[in-house]
Amino acid sequence: MSRDRLSVAGPASKQVDVSKASAGADGRDCLREHMVGRAAKFGRVGRRVLRSGICLGVVTCFALAAPAARGEGLPDALAKAYQTNPQLNAERARQRATDENVPQALAGYRPQIIASLSAGLQAVRDLLPGNVVQSANLKPWQIGLTVTQTLFNGFKTANSVRVAELRVQSGREALRNVGQGVLLDAVTAYTNVLANQSLVEAQRANVAFLRETQGITQKRLNAGDVTPTDTAQAEARFNRGLADLNAAEVNLAISQATYTQVIGNPPAQLRPAETVDRYLPRSRDDATNMAFREHPAVMAASFDVDVASTTIRVAESSLMPSLTVQGSVSRSRDSDPTLGTSGTDQASVIGQLNQPIYDGGTAASQTRQAKEVAAQSRLVLDQVRNQARTAAVSAWVAHEGAKIAVAASESEVRAATVALAGVQKEAAGGQRTTVDVLNSQQDLITAKARLIGAQRDRVIASYTLLSAIGRLDVKTLSLNTPDYLPEVHYHQVRDAWHGLRTPSGQ
Repeated sequence: MSRDRLSVAGPASKQVDVSKASAGADGRDCLREHMVGRAAKFGRVGRRVLRSGICLGVVTCFALAAPAARGEGLPDALAKAYQTNPQLNAERARQRATDENVPQALAGYRPQIIASLSAGLQAVRDLLPGNVVQSANLKPWQIGLTVTQTLFNGFKTANSVRVAELRVQSGREALRNVGQGVLLDAVTAYTNVLANQSLVEAQRANVAFLRETQGITQKRLNAGDVTPTDTAQAEARFNRGLADLNAAEVNLAISQATYTQVIGNPPAQLRPAETVDRYLPRSRDDATNMAFREHPAVMAASFDVDVASTTIRVAESSLMPSLTVQGSVSRSRDSDPTLGTSGTDQASVIGQLNQPIYDGGTAASQTRQAKEVAAQSRLVLDQVRNQARTAAVSAWVAHEGAKIAVAASESEVRAATVALAGVQKEAAGGQRTTVDVLNSQQDLITAKARLIGAQRDRVIASYTLLSAIGRLDVKTLSLNTPDYLPEVHYHQVRDAWHGLRTPSGQ
């Protein structure tokens, strides 16, 4: 911004020397001193505005290492997202539904009890020998109780329970992976709001300076100190500043809406975000090894392989014999249409052994199908491991690159600031034109924007690397919120024999 003001002053003093050549020496000296004084004034104002822009855009809003006294910090936002994010809560509900597969499988070990009751009206007309007719209106009713217990079903129940438990384990890892994604989305939303706030403040300071510069240039044009070219240049940069401010405000509004969606509430006064370098591995090899072993996607795929392998034995159980025992008691009245008895009481215990011989090929097809699914799951596991390894390497490289980008951007801002000050001084002495100062100022504004983006990327890259190794969670970050423990619900429902209400009371 100060570039504009100084750039306006520089060419003006040069024009005085040309257009006022016929004046006396005293008049030239007085006018030159006047113009140099105004140029110095423009330079001082410009430097103040630039310094304020740098402070607002780089230090105040995005100083990663300086803690703030008040406002909402990134750990607070992450805790809110962990508690209220709809995507994460939906995944938790899905996992609770998956837990119910275990008691359903365990039901195969338990007896099945069925009570029956029937009643009605029945008209009977019996023709007996000797053309004797016997008729009656009966009111038959029957009540009974049947208990069935499976003793052996080809280990289908045991393998089904194992499959259900493995699916619970896989679901927990999938839940952990979704949790990592939600926390990373929260980090991105938080840092985007911070960065866009910084850019908006920098662009506002830029517009304020350009507006003032344009007004001063117009006054100097009216006084004959500058040419219309200088005012046109100042006006063009002012309009560009307005467009850049509008774009920054649009991006800020979008980032604020995204923040509300992910975190659960609109952003208030946000504190500077810090990296999580202290939780990261020390080398690329450590990162890839951790991702290969500990990433929740890899763990979930490993459990899926076990699920598919055990499902083969479930399908094979259909080809094996099954043994059941059934006990029943019943009482019936007026149920004999021959009218020979008025009531019957029965009790029985029956054992039944079934051996499938041929079912049309259904069981054989299901077994072959299960084997192919198992082969597929092993290939998927290899694919997921390769993806995890690649993601870890990419995250590591991006994290290291972000460090270099921040350092380079900081150096660029410092160099651009020094360059602007030099151009301003040269413009005050008539050695630079207005466009030179405007370009130098634009270089500084661009460098500040690049530094703000680099600092934002630096924070996101550290959290991305932590997610890539599978450790972006509440426990690692020590967030001030209770950790959701899916095993609590699992143990609440695993051995439940009855009951329609969920542990949450629904």
